[in-house]
Amino acid sequence: MLKRIAAGLLAGAAISASALPVSAQPSPVRWNSGAAVWTTKFSDFNDFLKSKDAYSGERGLSSGLAASGWTAKEVQAGLSKTYNVDVVGVTRYLYSKDGVKFLQDQTRSYFPYWAQKATAVQALRSAIILASVDGKLSSAAIMKNLPVDFRLADTCTTFDGKQNICAKGKCNGEAQCTSLLSWYVFLPACIQANQILDKVTAGRPAAAGAVRGLW
Repeated sequence: MLKRIAAGLLAGAAISASALPVSAQPSPVRWNSGAAVWTTKFSDFNDFLKSKDAYSGERGLSSGLAASGWTAKEVQAGLSKTYNVDVVGVTRYLYSKDGVKFLQDQTRSYFPYWAQKATAVQALRSAIILASVDGKLSSAAIMKNLPVDFRLADTCTTFDGKQNICAKGKCNGEAQCTSLLSWYVFLPACIQANQILDKVTAGRPAAAGAVRGLW
């Protein structure tokens, strides 16, 4: 029964993703500051995650790391860390009323490059669900499964380039509590904590708990 439910939920996520204007090679971040745009591809993030010294020569990612409030090593560890999840529980939450509110809150300044807020909830939800299929969720996996290019918008008027960190009280200082990379570090932990599990899966390692972030 659970397998059939999971298949149906995943099909729904796939349909939602297919309804979006999919990019050939979606870029996790197009840093949009005023009229300027710097694109960071997933390959740039992948190179950073594999780097022994947590270094990136890509301009946008390098700037993002400097503004994250964490050391590059901490961001590298945070983006790579995996969390045990149940894809059915994750999907239930993200399609619930609370889950939709969560997704709306979590796309404050980070959303699809072209459609922007119009498809923000659907696009982020699709990426999280698809990244949860194997029972392991990480920030890097969410990035990899984004259906379209995403932008971090700092347009001086409508958007301020800041994100709402989902783990209240777990960040310290302006940068940690508003930067995109810090937001990504905490996102999978919040999903794990909020997934809606039934009695069968509640006893598994994926059971919801306190948000732990990097620790």
